[in-house]
Amino acid sequence: MNIYELIKKRKSVRNYKPKVVEKKKLERILNSALLAPSAKNKQEWRFVVVSDKEKRKKLSIAAKNQNSLLEAPIVIACCAKTDNYEMTCGQKSYPIDLSIIIDHITLLAVEEGLGTCWIGAFHENEAKKILDIPNNVRIVELLTLGYPSDDSIKEKNRLSFDEVIKYEKWNNN
Repeated sequence: MNIYELIKKRKSVRNYKPKVVEKKKLERILNSALLAPSAKNKQEWRFVVVSDKEKRKKLSIAAKNQNSLLEAPIVIACCAKTDNYEMTCGQKSYPIDLSIIIDHITLLAVEEGLGTCWIGAFHENEAKKILDIPNNVRIVELLTLGYPSDDSIKEKNRLSFDEVIKYEKWNNN
């Protein structure tokens, strides 16, 4: 599948089959993360891969009882061991760098026949306790990973091209 087809096919998956993700697929997906760029090549990203059912259950509770964290055979805590570097544009680099990485993971997951879902609705301090993550590390996202159940894929609702894309300036009606 070419990259454009992967991008079109990627969807947020919230229901998963009770099927284990093969170690080879998981390692390939995780290795894709290491290929992502980062501001000043800081590579602040760190990951905690969680397959233990009890930990996933606790993470689900920390994530406002989202069932997908329980259903997915793997939850990846996407973290940053950061010095809070701020780029010239005024943005902290670590959330942007992690977003790029997570996108690499989600696209390769599609190629491997897997599904993912970004989870931002969670209580970070609770998740850090569950995963024994130190205070100086941020959890940016929780990412579910597994084989999508047949009823989990819904059509994307997107704004039109003309609503989103501007050329040369913001208001070019």
